[in-house]
Amino acid sequence: MDNMPWLTLLMVVPLVGSIAVAALPSRSSALARPIALGVSLLTLVIGVVAAATSFTRGSDQQFQMVEQHEWIPQLGVSYALGVDGIALSLILMALVLMPICLLAAWDDVPEGGSREKGYFALLLLLLPFMVGVFAATDVFLFYVFFEAMLVPVYFLIGMYGGERRRAAAVKFLLFSLVGGLIMLVGVIALYLQGPGGSDGFLLERLTGLDIGGTTERWLFLAFFIAFAIKAPMWPVHTWLPDAATAARPAVATLLVGVLDKVGTFGMIRFCLQLFPEASRWATPVVITLAVVSVLYGAILAIGQRDMMRLIAFTSISHFGFIVMGIFAFTSVSQAGSNLYMINHGFATAALFLIAGMLVARRGSKRIDDYGGWQRATPLLAGSFLVAGLATLSLPGLSTFVSEFLVIVGTWSRYPVATAFAVWGVVLAAIYILLMYKRIFTGPPPVVGTDEGGDPAESSDADREYLGVDIDEGRRPLRLTAPLRDLGLREKLVVAPILAVLIGLGFFPKPVLDTLGPAVERTLQIVGVSDTTPSVPADAGSTTGSDD
Repeated sequence: MDNMPWLTLLMVVPLVGSIAVAALPSRSSALARPIALGVSLLTLVIGVVAAATSFTRGSDQQFQMVEQHEWIPQLGVSYALGVDGIALSLILMALVLMPICLLAAWDDVPEGGSREKGYFALLLLLLPFMVGVFAATDVFLFYVFFEAMLVPVYFLIGMYGGERRRAAAVKFLLFSLVGGLIMLVGVIALYLQGPGGSDGFLLERLTGLDIGGTTERWLFLAFFIAFAIKAPMWPVHTWLPDAATAARPAVATLLVGVLDKVGTFGMIRFCLQLFPEASRWATPVVITLAVVSVLYGAILAIGQRDMMRLIAFTSISHFGFIVMGIFAFTSVSQAGSNLYMINHGFATAALFLIAGMLVARRGSKRIDDYGGWQRATPLLAGSFLVAGLATLSLPGLSTFVSEFLVIVGTWSRYPVATAFAVWGVVLAAIYILLMYKRIFTGPPPVVGTDEGGDPAESSDADREYLGVDIDEGRRPLRLTAPLRDLGLREKLVVAPILAVLIGLGFFPKPVLDTLGPAVERTLQIVGVSDTTPSVPADAGSTTGSDD
């Protein structure tokens, strides 16, 4: 099976599935959901088989499962795919999250018809682009996938989102296009610096070029700006809270949990590998921006009243930790950052999807419109608590391992920056526990008004939060569905994510072993080595003497 084009297969299967869903007649639109789910599960099985049979952990090869064919030889563009441990881990994360998100989105388009099949076709269409952007080993091919991802996300937000969806979709598109166009200039300039030829955009041919200090730094900035927007980092982050708030929970999960990882992945794959000198030159500024992102995102999360917006700001904070670990240039911090990308994807997915279940029951994203749900929905409350504790990096849950590695690894080179960034951990406890308290353990808003505007009496059912209006001059708001705990479908959504959060919290070794060779190779290319403690030569000897 070594000659099997696994990576192409992982793109072709969901692409064909997406076309099949879109081509369904309107009267058969109800089939869109099971077909999309079945295709995503088939793709996941293919990915697991490929990883088990064709990827060798600890291999000396930079890329495995390699595919390379001429595509546009006149322009030096190749269809070249391959994965190392970092890319494979991110691809598998995307393959796992897609069927979970499709299950979570099962009732997102109740009107059915063409809108329903269009929605699930667009969701499935994201999958080949996610695989392609992590697997591309041709710089121009990477750019194609980088830009192609924008199309389905734009329509998923603009056509199927909530309030202010069109403004959020346009803002997302403009920020991403500006970053992409800047990177395109860098891609073309990099090709002109390289050896040229029919495969002149191959990553291996562009690595190690003697570009020259000033030129290399400009090229680094062209790539880094695009990746910083995608990541997202302060101060080019402002599109994310709007997009995540307007998008459906499943779309927000894929956007923040998977697609935004292209930013941090791109920093490792392209900024560090293609421009090692410029990466070292820019490190002080990048570390500073990362620390600002950590604190800024956490502080703004504390003040949010919209739960989706709050979760989006937590991601800005966590991406700051990831970037800080990448540019600390130690094997511990790099391993932590790469593991963080995986752990953040699952922790954020849990928060967004469970928050979506709350919104489906209450009809509001406002935290103040909740209270006391823990008594009526213990499974929902418990699942949200585990996801929240993972987000604040509680020991025993996966994010703790990665955040600890980032902090320890960064401290050895940048102790001052680490001392500031570690406050993000404290702030995370504040915004997560406050949100949980207000939604699940706080007092329910039981006093409302009846249809005539007169005060309504609070019944026992109101006090048990089985459906109440909202006071304080806000519009009357009742439960949009009976207050119930997690159903079977929702349990199938939540259970695998929580299992990953707990499993990687206690046993992250398989993932770290997969990431290890790629981390070591990246540090070798950048030309840095781990700091070692300075121990006096005679520290272990006895020097006492009678002389």
